[in-house]
Amino acid sequence: MTNLPNCPKCGSEFTYSDGDQYICPECAHEWAISGHAEGAGDERVIKDAHGNVLQDGDSVTVIKDLKVKGSSLVVKVGTKVKNIRLVDGDHDIDCKIDGIGAMKLKSEFVKKA
Repeated sequence: MTNLPNCPKCGSEFTYSDGDQYICPECAHEWAISGHAEGAGDERVIKDAHGNVLQDGDSVTVIKDLKVKGSSLVVKVGTKVKNIRLVDGDHDIDCKIDGIGAMKLKSEFVKKA
């Protein structure tokens, strides 16, 4: 059996390696094999359309009408989104919008509220 480190976020012992990262299947935390446990995730900085740094739990306002892919719904300008969660990828904000549901947004189309 290999000696993989426990997850630094939740302490789970069921971690596994994938390429150059360790992954925790219980909390979905990922960290670099060669880096420090918390150092890899802290370097990422996501900014809104005006250059303000965003953090998990912030509230943001949509600055442009956004069509919802696969439906006829539109997220209107000025829609306030509370309690965002930052994620990796092209669409770097996970959130829930009243009347629409769970969505991913790009940080370039929001401003910090």
